[in-house]
Amino acid sequence: MHSRLRRWADRAYERLLRRDIDGGPNHVAIIQDGNRRYARERGGGATDGHREGAQTTEQVLRWCQELGVEELTLYAFSTENFERPPEERDQLFDLIESKLREFADATEIHENEVCIRALGDVSRLPDRVRDAVAYAEKRTRSYDRFRLNVALAYGGRAELLEAARDTLEAVDAGSLDAENVDAAEIERRLYARPVRDVDLIVRTGGDERTSNFLPWHANGNEAAVFFCAPYWPEFSKVDFLRAIRTYESREASWRHTRTERAVALVRAVAGSSLVETREVVGRLREQLPRASAEELSAELDGQDGTTE
Repeated sequence: MHSRLRRWADRAYERLLRRDIDGGPNHVAIIQDGNRRYARERGGGATDGHREGAQTTEQVLRWCQELGVEELTLYAFSTENFERPPEERDQLFDLIESKLREFADATEIHENEVCIRALGDVSRLPDRVRDAVAYAEKRTRSYDRFRLNVALAYGGRAELLEAARDTLEAVDAGSLDAENVDAAEIERRLYARPVRDVDLIVRTGGDERTSNFLPWHANGNEAAVFFCAPYWPEFSKVDFLRAIRTYESREASWRHTRTERAVALVRAVAGSSLVETREVVGRLREQLPRASAEELSAELDGQDGTTE
């Protein structure tokens, strides 16, 4: 009886959250933490937790597509994970290999045109995992409706360090002028995989840190972050919708702040010529949503009336 009431309450809350969401992030990145703790608390081994976590991954992929998310990045195996016991590592590699092949052959993946790609130093992985990566990427290479990035042997610092080294080598070889080194040049060298800026990072398992995950694309974009207590195998659609709502609330706050700053700037340049003020407003309008741009125009109109 209790479980039935709980399911009913969860479904009702899910519908409420869904109504609150208007739009959402383009790129969500997830740190799937808590698989081993989940298994230990239930008397199982680490592999049991990872296996149940893989089922959650399949569900999240569907939720992203339902909500219009265009890119999902999963932190499947970090550079730090190489320090785990060999037996656990091998079992995790077996699971990653089987899931990559399963995803690559899944009807749902092809119907939704999901492009699967690996991010990270794949050369450090066992041959069987590298073969599975190559198989999944080849089978889905032509798709562009949705992008699924699987971070394998991935470390954010290692990614940035390698990009910096590659850039320095190009400058030293004379193929790149030091004055032409900019953000776009560095980004082009990040594991040679184009990735959208991350809008939202989600971490399960209770830890409140982003663990060296996509520092260029997430921190550089000041991505919203959602930490939650459930272990990854327990992560529910309600949790996911709460994460999306957190992103939207942060975006709404940012839009309000940007609008306030833009209006303050217009007021500050009001003493300048009308032409200069209009030039400033024109540039600002391009960076604001429509409602904010309209508020800025109203302020300008008020300034026009003052100067007449």
